[in-house]
Amino acid sequence: MKRTYFWLAAAAAGCVAVPKVHGADNREANSRIETVIVSTPLHKSAAETALPVTVISDEQLRQRASGTIGETLNNSPGLANASFGPGVGQPVIRGQQGPRVQVLENSAASGDASGVSADHAVTVEPMLAQSIEVLRGPSTLLYGGGAIGGVVNVIDNRIPTRLPDRTTGALEYRHNSNDDGDTSVLKLDGAAGSIGWHLDGVYRDWNDIRIPGQAFDRSHVGDLSDSSKGYVDNTGGRNSSIAGGASWVFDNGYLGASVNDMANYYGIPAVAGGESGVHIDMRQKRYDVAGEWRDLGNFVDALRWRLTYTDYEHKELEDTGEVGTKFTNRTWQNRLEVVHEPLFGWHGVVGLQLKRSDFAAVGEESFIPESISKGAGLFVLEDYHLDDWVYELGLRYDRDTVDPEGHIVNSKGFNNLSASAGAIWHFTSGWSLGLALSRSQRAPTVEELFSNAGNGPDDLVVHGATQSIEIGDARLNPETSRNVDLTLSYKDERFDGYITYFYNQFHDYIFLANSGETGTEDAPILYYEQENAKFNGVEFNLTTQLAQVRSAQFSASVYGDSVRGELDRSGAVPRMPPWRVGVKFNVDRDAFNAYVGVLHAGKQTRPGEFETPTDSYNRVDAGASYELTAFNERDTRLFLRATNLTNQTIRASTSFLRDYAPEPGRAIEAGIHFSF
Repeated sequence: MKRTYFWLAAAAAGCVAVPKVHGADNREANSRIETVIVSTPLHKSAAETALPVTVISDEQLRQRASGTIGETLNNSPGLANASFGPGVGQPVIRGQQGPRVQVLENSAASGDASGVSADHAVTVEPMLAQSIEVLRGPSTLLYGGGAIGGVVNVIDNRIPTRLPDRTTGALEYRHNSNDDGDTSVLKLDGAAGSIGWHLDGVYRDWNDIRIPGQAFDRSHVGDLSDSSKGYVDNTGGRNSSIAGGASWVFDNGYLGASVNDMANYYGIPAVAGGESGVHIDMRQKRYDVAGEWRDLGNFVDALRWRLTYTDYEHKELEDTGEVGTKFTNRTWQNRLEVVHEPLFGWHGVVGLQLKRSDFAAVGEESFIPESISKGAGLFVLEDYHLDDWVYELGLRYDRDTVDPEGHIVNSKGFNNLSASAGAIWHFTSGWSLGLALSRSQRAPTVEELFSNAGNGPDDLVVHGATQSIEIGDARLNPETSRNVDLTLSYKDERFDGYITYFYNQFHDYIFLANSGETGTEDAPILYYEQENAKFNGVEFNLTTQLAQVRSAQFSASVYGDSVRGELDRSGAVPRMPPWRVGVKFNVDRDAFNAYVGVLHAGKQTRPGEFETPTDSYNRVDAGASYELTAFNERDTRLFLRATNLTNQTIRASTSFLRDYAPEPGRAIEAGIHFSF
C-alpha cells in the first residue's frame, strides 16, 4: 500500500513536473534556471540541456554540507550514501556505486582507492566546495566508461579563473552533538596585479557515533556479545586538508596551478567474530595545472587544458598498530577540450583524455596485485538549437589496459564505444519535455579482474577492513549499458518541478556476489560475477510558493525516488536503495531562514542473494540560520541543524555494514560562519 502512495505522489508531482536542477529553498529555486553547468564543456544552463544534471549550489551546501560527499548528497532524488562508518561516505547514484560512480574534483578524478573497496574514503572535501554537480545518463560519456553510473564533480576555486576586486575570506566553526565532532574551515581569495591566489583548509575530528540501542541487528546477528550499545565502537577519526593555488589571469583566459595535502584517519566498525580496532591511515597529495584560452579565432571558440597528478597512500592498521595492508595509487590525468564555433548551426566540443594509474596493495593482507592501468579517450559533444527544440549528440571511444606487473595473470585490454542522443522540447510556456538515449561501456577494474588472483582455496586473503574474501575473474568482459531518460519539467513564478523516468539495460553487469560460503577465518567469500541486468526507476521534485506574509516567504517541496535492479539469474541486485518520499517546508524572512523536513524510506525487501533486508524509517530534519549585519553588510551567520530528530534506528540498505553499524541517531549541529 505504501508503494501505491509513492506512485500516486510521483504522478501528482509529474502533473506540474520539473527542472533537472533543484535546490533546498525558494531563494535558490528562483535562480536555478540560470545555473551554469561547469561539468559540461559547453558550460550551458540546465534549461539548455537534455542531459540529466543536478546542481547543489553554495547556498544549499550551507544547509547540507557534511564530512563526506555521500552524506552531503544523501536523500536528494536519485542519490544515496553508502556508509562504512562516519569516516566513509561513498555516493550512490540510481543504485550504482563504487567503480561505476566517478568522483571528480574540478573535472579531474579524485585519484584515491575508493573504487577498490567500500571501506575506502573519497578524497574530496564537501566543506570547501562552491558547488557540487551530479551528472547521470548520457552526460557521463564526457568522463569515460568508469562513470557508467554517474559523475559527481566537486567545484572549488583552488585555481582562480577571475581576479577578485578585493581580498575576501571566510571562517567557519561547527560542533556536532552526536559524535562530539568539531569542524573548522578557512577560505581566502585575493589578487596581486594579474595574479589571483587562493588558500583553504579544513580540520575535523569526531568520536564514536551515538545510536539508539544495539549496534548489531539482533534480527540478523545471532551473537550480540561483541556489540556495543548506544554507540558504534571504533567510528571516531580526524581529517585535515590544506590547499593553495595561484593563476595568471589575462583578458581571454587564465593559466594556474594548485597543491592540496589531505590526511584522514578513521576507524572501521567491527563485525561479529571479526577484528576490532582496525583503522585507516590515509594521506594524499594532489597537484593540478589548468588553463583556458577563449576567442582564439580560426574556428576555435575556447581551449581548456588540465593536468593532474595524485600521490595516494593508505594503511590498514590492525588493533595492535601493525600494518595489515598498504594501498598506494599514483595517477596522472591529462584532459584537453577544444570548443568550436557554430558550424551549420551545430556548436560543440572535441576532447582528449589520457590517464595512468600505478596501483599497489602490499602486505600480509594484500589481495590485489600491483598493476598499471592506462586509458585514452576521445570524445565529441554537439548541440543544435531550432525554435523550441534543442538537440544533442555525443560519441566517445576509450582504450583501457590493465597490466598486473610480475604476476601470473596476463594483462588485459579493452576497446569501449559510448554514444548518446538527446532532445529537449519547450512545447509551451514553462513546460519542457526531455528525452535522452545512450549506450555506455565500462572496462572491468583491477580489483574486479585480479582480486586474489592465483591464490588457491587455502591461500585466499581476507580483506581485513571488510572481513571478507573477494575473488576476481580475469575473464570478465566490459559492461555495456543501454539507457533511456525521460524528463517532464515545469517552471513559473510559483512552481518549479520535474519528474524523470529512467531505464538501464546492462549486458555483462559486474557485481560482487555473496556465495554463502566461508573461507579463511570464517570470512564470507564474495565473487565478482557477470550477468545481464535491468534497472528502472523514477525521480521527482516539486517546489512551490505557499504564501507571503509581510516579509516572510513560505515554500514547500515534495520529492522522492524509487529504483529497482534485477539480475537475469540471481534475482535482485545487492545493496539497492529503498523507495523514498519526502516533504520539506521552508520560511525566509529577511536575514532569517528555517526549514523542517520529513523523509520516509520504505522497507528494502529485495536486498540481494545472501543479503539481509532493512526496515522502513522516518527521518525528521530541521534547521535555522540568522545573518547578522555588520558594517552595512551581512557577514556573520549563526546556524543550527538537527538531523534524525526522532532518534530512529536507520540501517542503510546500500551499506555492507547495515547489520553492524546503523546510521547516527539524533544530532544537533551548531555553528558560526564569518565572511569578509
